[in-house]
Amino acid sequence: MSTATGSSDHPQTAAALAARRAGAQAALQRVHDALARLRREKTTVTIAAVARRAGVSRTFLYDNPQARAAVADATAQYGIRRAQGLAGQDAGQAASWGERALNAEDALKAAHAEILQQRTRIGELLGQVRDLEAEWTEEAIQRITTENTTLKQRVRQLTTDNRTLDERLKAARSNMRFQDRRLADLEAQLAGPSPQA
Repeated sequence: MSTATGSSDHPQTAAALAARRAGAQAALQRVHDALARLRREKTTVTIAAVARRAGVSRTFLYDNPQARAAVADATAQYGIRRAQGLAGQDAGQAASWGERALNAEDALKAAHAEILQQRTRIGELLGQVRDLEAEWTEEAIQRITTENTTLKQRVRQLTTDNRTLDERLKAARSNMRFQDRRLADLEAQLAGPSPQA
């Protein structure tokens, strides 16, 4: 009986093993497909990403030698591509920084030239101011200051006189209007209706 039981277990075991192998092959194929998609999308290759895309467990990726090797190979290739891309970016950035440095250097030279020009102009103007100050004696400055004060006082006096005259003119115009109305009233009285005969 034991031999019958053993012979009946053997075909079931073989079928189970075959099913496991087929399942492992299908899972392995899904892993390869997932890795290909990640490469096309230029996405970071990680155990978690591959397991999620392939629909397999992380344990499968660690336990299956072919899956583990495929993930390790893809991870290494991704690292190389990323390093090459970063190196290209670094070269581009270095060129960009070099260009910026040259531009900054040109701008600095232009600024130094402008500053030198402005300093020269300031020196010339200060020299002219000193020359002008040297031409005026203390007596001349005192005389001009006195004349300036006198002129300011005269301007104030004229402003006051102008205001007074303006007020007188307004009063005269008001009187004139009053006289015109009075004259019109008198003319109206004189031209009143004549007595009927």
